[in-house]
Amino acid sequence: MPSVLVTGAARGIGRATALRLAASGWEVIAGMRRPGEEAWPERITAVPLDITDEAQIAALDGALPARLDAVVNNAGVFIGGAVEAVPLTELRRQLEVNVVGQLAVTQAVLPRLRASRGRVVFVSSLSGRVATPMFGPYTASKFALEGLADTLRMELAPWRTRVILIEPAQTDTDLWRHADDALNEVVGTLSPQHRELYAKHIEGYRKSIPRSQRMAAPADGVAKAVEKALTARRPRARYVVGASVKAQAFLAEVTPTTVLDTVLRAGTGVPRRA
Repeated sequence: MPSVLVTGAARGIGRATALRLAASGWEVIAGMRRPGEEAWPERITAVPLDITDEAQIAALDGALPARLDAVVNNAGVFIGGAVEAVPLTELRRQLEVNVVGQLAVTQAVLPRLRASRGRVVFVSSLSGRVATPMFGPYTASKFALEGLADTLRMELAPWRTRVILIEPAQTDTDLWRHADDALNEVVGTLSPQHRELYAKHIEGYRKSIPRSQRMAAPADGVAKAVEKALTARRPRARYVVGASVKAQAFLAEVTPTTVLDTVLRAGTGVPRRA
């Protein structure tokens, strides 16, 4: 029975991935910040894992089976807002969770994965390829994650340890279900000056949220891509999830920057003039 560690498994993509892999015969170690008392299905073992907590990462050595075949780095947070106004403490938190924490977990399990010729999966995003207004901190974290994954893929090639990126777009998770609340929190942290400067950006972005929520795909679609990345004989370096997302990624690559900027600004409600 192959084994896998899935981080951020309490909800959303992580939960869908844990359930799908367990149903397919994997032994799943489900890392989550607060495991609680939920009864998980057979083959899933919940373990406490805050990926920014050095002690909990160190404790993984005693929680994992002797043989580990894969890690799915899914845990992450979203911090948005205008880059000019983002508190640096929040930017550091964004990078600490989405980049440093994911690498910390990977470093901790690599000896096992090297021995098993296992696989490292990072759940990234289309935001790791395309920058979007009001998504600055999150986009920065995903661009950084993609760079680390690309480098790690080449460095681990001699041991046949595959490194794979999963790139979904809007997914039906808490990020989009509670997008209005998240935006309200961001607005609440703004100084009066920034609130006035970016008032039109904020309202434009607020109006775009329902469209993104309608576009959000089920989390199981991402879990299916993860399963494919873990089981394909020759996995691709990247799995872009969804036909529309593949089209967006392709168009972003071939569209001139000035045109792409104009489209993305219009799509997220950035005003033409202040």
